[in-house]
Amino acid sequence: MTDTLTFTDGRTGTTFDAPIEDGTVRATALRQARASDDDFGLMTYDPAFMNTASVRSAITFIDGDKGILRYRGYPIEQLAERSTYLETAYLLIFGELPTQEELAHWAHDVTHHTFLHENVKRLMEGFRYDAHPMGMLISVVAALSTFYPEASKVDDREVRMRQVVRLIAKVPTIAAWSFRHNQGLPYVYPENELGFTANFLSMIFRMAEPRYCVEPALERALEVLFILHADHEQNCSANVMRSIGSSKADPYVSLAGAAAALYGPLHGGANEAVLRMLAEIGDVRRVPEFISSVKAGHGRLMGFGHRVYKNYDPRADHQADGRRGVRDHRPQPAARHRARAGEDRTRGRLLRLAQAVPERRLLLGPDLPGARPADGDVPGHVRDPADGRMARAVARGRAGPGAEDRPAAPDLHGLRRARLRRDRGSGPRRDRGVGRRGGGRGSRFACRRA
Repeated sequence: MTDTLTFTDGRTGTTFDAPIEDGTVRATALRQARASDDDFGLMTYDPAFMNTASVRSAITFIDGDKGILRYRGYPIEQLAERSTYLETAYLLIFGELPTQEELAHWAHDVTHHTFLHENVKRLMEGFRYDAHPMGMLISVVAALSTFYPEASKVDDREVRMRQVVRLIAKVPTIAAWSFRHNQGLPYVYPENELGFTANFLSMIFRMAEPRYCVEPALERALEVLFILHADHEQNCSANVMRSIGSSKADPYVSLAGAAAALYGPLHGGANEAVLRMLAEIGDVRRVPEFISSVKAGHGRLMGFGHRVYKNYDPRADHQADGRRGVRDHRPQPAARHRARAGEDRTRGRLLRLAQAVPERRLLLGPDLPGARPADGDVPGHVRDPADGRMARAVARGRAGPGAEDRPAAPDLHGLRRARLRRDRGSGPRRDRGVGRRGGGRGSRFACRRA
């Protein structure tokens, strides 16, 4: 039996039914409400998409009230702990985690598309010396459309998949070269012997050394960040890309439009806004003053939790683990590290400051609309008043988080050796090729650390 919603048009007294599917009613059902025979019918008005679903998706599931995020049925906690970014990307695209053979083939395809045409390099060299990296990224990704004209055959699945692989492989190269351009440094070419994340770090940080040795703490922290941000349902940039793609534009210009949406400070640009905010605060002792200023309506608190999560962002634990690893990282006193000593000190100061600021909702307390649910719905670690948590954070300074301020780890955190499992359904499963670093590729070279 199909659930229905009955409407009565008060203008004409007409009654009609609309089927309810997955908790939604199609907006076109309202066209049945006509004031006259030549009337078009009613339309819905939702300017901010606050109560509109534009697509049915089997990729990502979010329950903000319960703090749940899953990719294809797998909890984000499991993927962040036991998977790699390339495995997660394969899962999102194909719906299943890869076997060892599938992962090796997938990693090979991505690795051998990381190089950019030399004309793309010359295009990037033409930007102003201090051009914003996002502006460069948007322009260069759109320009790739002219290098791969076959991408316009969007109805051809094989052609489409080639562009997907190229984008996954080439966007990190573009991003790294944009950073190097902004720093006035020569571009570093990709190295096929390195894993996906290690290669990205090499293209960003390599100086004069014959071979860049990736610090494990930095590599793992960035790998986890890539996984945690691989998808987040129908957000602003995802909707933009679907809108552009609906005209059958090729994937490159569609992604360029999505990146333009990501540029804004209320979307991906919030990461940059966070760093600017931390630089403005300057010292952990100024945190209470800054929070009081925000509560008084002066300024904005950036980067402390996605608003869709009402109690807890399930990505926060793993971001914090990576942040602590980077914060505690001490560069070796080798010549290759001395050039970045000042950068490392600045990075450590900002990360310590970020760690000392608790969650946005707890900081602003009841002054934030919808701030506190009933205590029974709040985990024990967040029931303390915001001022108490703040006082402990300020008192700790650089000592790191106290146990009372850290959320209790889910049970799955103790199952590091177990295979990943879905939270929905059951059925025959194949052995998954998970838990390998670098996408299954080894290196013929050994990094000798000083």
